[in-house]
Formats: sequence, C-alpha cells, structure tokens
Amino acid sequence: MPVVTVQQGPRTVELKRALVERITDAFVDSLGVPAESVQVWIQETPPESWAVGGTLTADK
Repeated sequence: MPVVTVQQGPRTVELKRALVERITDAFVDSLGVPAESVQVWIQETPPESWAVGGTLTADK
C-alpha cells in the first residue's frame, strides 16, 4: 500500500483533487497497484510558517 505525503502551502480543493488523482495514476501506472491502495496525505503549511532562503514566504 503506497503512502505519499505532500507538504505544500495552502491550495484550493480543486487543485488538491487534481494532484491526488495524478499521484494515484502515477503509482497505478508505474507499480501496477490498484488505485484503492494508494493513500495521499496532504500537509498544508501557512505562508507565515514556511521560509525559503531565510525569508518567510508570507513576506515575499
């Protein structure tokens, strides 16, 4: 049973639906596992809790 964790900033439900569909398809196509066995966990972090290069993404 593949388990995929995605860490990202907040996205719309529509974008998350498309993402998990494509991730699931990738595992089905490459590993031949049933779609029902693929779990995708999305962990969203707000911009004020994420930094790149020493700067919060909320400040960019």
